[in-house]
Amino acid sequence: MPFVADQTLEKQKLQAIAQQVGLFIAENFLFNEKAKVAADESFMESGILDSTGFLELVAFLEEKFGISVEDEDLIPANLDSLNAVSKFVQRKQSA
Repeated sequence: MPFVADQTLEKQKLQAIAQQVGLFIAENFLFNEKAKVAADESFMESGILDSTGFLELVAFLEEKFGISVEDEDLIPANLDSLNAVSKFVQRKQSA
């Protein structure tokens, strides 16, 4: 059953990343560490992040997770929700 264990570990990693990013957003953009952001909520459509906010998010991701975010990575599919950011960070860390 190693495949099932691997899937569970991957889910746990995604959840841990989402939790850390969610806390960063809550503290820095919602100004309330107890505020919750839905996993698929669009940061842009909901007005949580603007262009400057995305730059701050990128700086946080690079520092916190030891990844490098390239210009071509700056697309909504990678950075516009907790789920998208978590999957993006995990892909970058695995590369």
